[in-house]
Amino acid sequence: MTTQSANLASTRISTYSNAPTLTPSIAPSTTSSLDPRSADIKAWNAGLDRLEDKRLAQQRYVVSTEKNDDMNKLALGAKLDRALGRRLSSQDAVFTRKVTAAS
Repeated sequence: MTTQSANLASTRISTYSNAPTLTPSIAPSTTSSLDPRSADIKAWNAGLDRLEDKRLAQQRYVVSTEKNDDMNKLALGAKLDRALGRRLSSQDAVFTRKVTAAS
């Protein structure tokens, strides 16, 4: 390797100005298999993949839009019935005309 190619390999080029930067990258260039953190993440991902059963995911029931709308209307009706059941009928407003004194 020549000194010029080694120098180019050690510098990074800015994506905005194409000017070389001397700031080292904070992101790791490669993930080491010896790193315990990456091994732990791989173990977690393998465990999560085992929890998801692809056969069951294909059998899941998907509600149609019409059925979903009907269930939403029923739920709204049930909420309205509960709210009206809690309403105290003795607290309804009674409108009366003001009696004026006749002379």
